[in-house]
Amino acid sequence: MDQYVIKGGNPLVGEVEIGGAKNAALAILAAAIMTDDTVLIENLPDVRDINVLLEAMQQIGAQVDRTDRHTVKINGSRIGDYSVDYEYIKRIRASYYLLGALLGKYKKAEVPLPGGCNIGSRPIDQHLKGFRALGADVKIEYGFIVAEAEKLRGSHIYLDVVSVGATINIMMAASMAEGNTVIENAAKEPHVVDVANFLNSMGANIKGAGTDVIRIRGVERLHATEYSIIPDQIEAGTFMFAAAATRGDVTVKNVIPKHLEAATSKLLEIGCEIEELDDAVRVVCSKGLRSTNVKTLPYPGFPTDMQPQITAALALAKGSSIVTESIFENRFKYVDELARMGANIKVEGNTAIIEGVERYTGAQVSSPDLRAGAALVIAGLAADGITVVDDIHFIERGYERFDEKLRSLGAEIEKVEDERALQKFRLRVG
Repeated sequence: MDQYVIKGGNPLVGEVEIGGAKNAALAILAAAIMTDDTVLIENLPDVRDINVLLEAMQQIGAQVDRTDRHTVKINGSRIGDYSVDYEYIKRIRASYYLLGALLGKYKKAEVPLPGGCNIGSRPIDQHLKGFRALGADVKIEYGFIVAEAEKLRGSHIYLDVVSVGATINIMMAASMAEGNTVIENAAKEPHVVDVANFLNSMGANIKGAGTDVIRIRGVERLHATEYSIIPDQIEAGTFMFAAAATRGDVTVKNVIPKHLEAATSKLLEIGCEIEELDDAVRVVCSKGLRSTNVKTLPYPGFPTDMQPQITAALALAKGSSIVTESIFENRFKYVDELARMGANIKVEGNTAIIEGVERYTGAQVSSPDLRAGAALVIAGLAADGITVVDDIHFIERGYERFDEKLRSLGAEIEKVEDERALQKFRLRVG
């Protein structure tokens, strides 16, 4: 079983290049099969979730040509199977985007109920409500969501809760429905905007993405396009909080600073200096961290996907901090692992009360999910001694070459496959 082994104590210093946004890429790849023409997608992150989705798309008949690590050509003209295999969906939740794509293009889709990280209940009722409003018959049978329609017709859809997945899935299906669709209380996340821009580049007619009302005029067909995915704000935020926790000086490059405002404002509050450039953000932490309070909210609020990373930094801040998780109920499972490293955090319901400590100490910890795993790596980078992080397959779902990028900033971290490699690392770092 692969592990990360880390000798902490080095401030992270230097520049790091941020890859394409995983959450945007997953939906864009699914949407690419909605035309019979070939679509070229660039700035694709080379992470496990992306590779699993591409396999799932090949399984239903899409032609996938990975021209290089970050570029793919997709042709959906030969899709003959509208049923996605459970093997893929149990590994990544975002396979459900194939529902909206297949339903929009073929008026028929069968996708197993989704898997992914176990961070709390993420119901898909809003997705199904949207499909039904467009005229689809939707049933759940034998563990599959089965959706079909003779034709899809535009509709007025009000989402009961803000849902990124439902907004994107409904937007895809509605882009090839007859007439006009209005989605109210839509999610405003940057990757919702990116998917809308991608669909528009294929000939869809979507207006208002990035606001809470999205208007879609259905079109008969979509066409070829070339498209580059936006940078990953969560990967960028992870390196920014790693800079804070290690008292470092890191410039994250290839980012859209506007997408990072929730993170940069909190970093300023806890005592970091921030320098914003056109497509980069520099984080300098030259003195001790101060406490603050954080509540996760839909965009433009503080992202739930950055909550574990800021908690790892706040556990080293002077004073008391409160982190409130308002999106997912199981998102504090990593706190017990941070406690092994000396953190003083008490969880009550959806709130973590943090009393800052002077330092972490290295320990063997286990990654419970993708972002929590990244937070444990951050703690290991800041800790005295050696930290071993197990279950890093979760981390590899969403971070490309994570250990390599950290090493380029001066971190002592290695991916090891067995006890012998682990002992070799211990001997080398002393």
